[in-house]
Amino acid sequence: MEAVLQAHEHAGVNTLLLRRTFSELEQSLLLYFRRDIPRELYKSYNESKHVVTWLNGSTTRFGYCQSEADVYQYQGAEFLFIGIDELTLFTLRQWQFLTSRNRCPVPGAFACMAGATNPGNIGHAWVKSLWIDKQPASGMEHPEEFDAADYDFIPARVSDNPIYAGDENYLKTLRALPSHLKRAFLDGDWDVFAGQYFDRFDCSRHVVRAEQIDWKPWWARWISIDWGFEHPAAVYWHAQTPVGVAQHGGAASVTDALGTADETVASKDSRRIVTYREFVTHRTSPRDLAQEIVARGVGRDHGTAGQSDAALSLNSRRDAGATEGNYTREKIDAIYLSPDAFARRTDEASIADQMGDVFVAGGMPRPVPADNDRVGGWMLMYQMLDAGEWLLTENCVELIRTIPNLVRDPARVEDIEKMDGDDPADAARYGLKSRYGARRAWETHPPLEQRVAERVTSTDPTGRAMQAHKFQIEEKRRVQPVSFLHHHRRR
Repeated sequence: MEAVLQAHEHAGVNTLLLRRTFSELEQSLLLYFRRDIPRELYKSYNESKHVVTWLNGSTTRFGYCQSEADVYQYQGAEFLFIGIDELTLFTLRQWQFLTSRNRCPVPGAFACMAGATNPGNIGHAWVKSLWIDKQPASGMEHPEEFDAADYDFIPARVSDNPIYAGDENYLKTLRALPSHLKRAFLDGDWDVFAGQYFDRFDCSRHVVRAEQIDWKPWWARWISIDWGFEHPAAVYWHAQTPVGVAQHGGAASVTDALGTADETVASKDSRRIVTYREFVTHRTSPRDLAQEIVARGVGRDHGTAGQSDAALSLNSRRDAGATEGNYTREKIDAIYLSPDAFARRTDEASIADQMGDVFVAGGMPRPVPADNDRVGGWMLMYQMLDAGEWLLTENCVELIRTIPNLVRDPARVEDIEKMDGDDPADAARYGLKSRYGARRAWETHPPLEQRVAERVTSTDPTGRAMQAHKFQIEEKRRVQPVSFLHHHRRR
């Protein structure tokens, strides 16, 4: 109705109404138009183009954007008003492009957009960020341009609906829904929704302050990286904290480095992983990214592992010129890098080689390909959260924001649907799955890429390639099966 009213208020303007697919458009907006708008109010309706022409010459167009690129069919157009039904079915990129079409040259007209939606679906995260949390959404190239005053959120609950507010049968149906659906549809809760993958994630249980942890220098530490240039690059530091058994009232429970007890863990061999540092950046070259990572591990004692990035940068600059005796360097056991970085080349070497050269110069190991088993990785993360085996320090802001917003892929329910801003979750998955998803296999027989990285020492790209090729030939000969066939002399 907003699109209809604005089209009537100004002559010769255009308005646009959108759903994600044509079938959804037919079953909702087009159905409502044919049912509720009297024929005498408009001049014509084009069935093939789905365009209404009103008596004053204004138009209202009904459209859909099933694929990411479908928004470009509106390039060059001008719409005084753009309305999107079920906004969370759209992506941030689609929304941002459509804002460039929201303009009108008619004097006195005020161009604006609106969306109606429930919590959930692939756009849940960016919609929640812009309208509920009033902050830039992950994936925005220019977050500094965000103005919270541009976004108004008008909550609408069943109690606001004059038709259903007193319908006890309908209210009873809503109250009987599964807890996450009830909270989303009845209470309008944007912190839980249908399709949410990590429904076990709870900040009160899984997020801690770094100073709560009694950091020890001998703990195993490693880094995981999801490489990106146009998309953000995300980096995480992880540590394995030991868990010991203590007695409480005669019953065995497990206490960890936090001094807390977790009755769900019952083995002396249990371990808890703490993801304690985050670095997310955009349009940063491989070598510059590696330099930033190296800098964040220098000039600190082990009790400062959870410092903010601002504090880390200050420490790094301060200690860059210090003598060897004046600073400490974190000992990193391994660096797991997204597998595509080992194939892409931006100059004479792959992205992994460029970063590896910087890491080696900074006293860190070369990166190895991360385990990219998506389904297994997400399941491992879910299980670790459920068992209380994975903690995040509160300075991992992007990861904490991303995890509860991930939704299942409807085409592959065991996987998570890709979305803008999921890079932190991918990087964390690399860190957990690569280290512990196949821990025994790594300990008994590390992957070929790992063995090659350990044997290749040359800093020259050509020399590295020759050394790697020679090692691979030797490895192939070593594992070549021995033939037990006897050669018989022909008589």
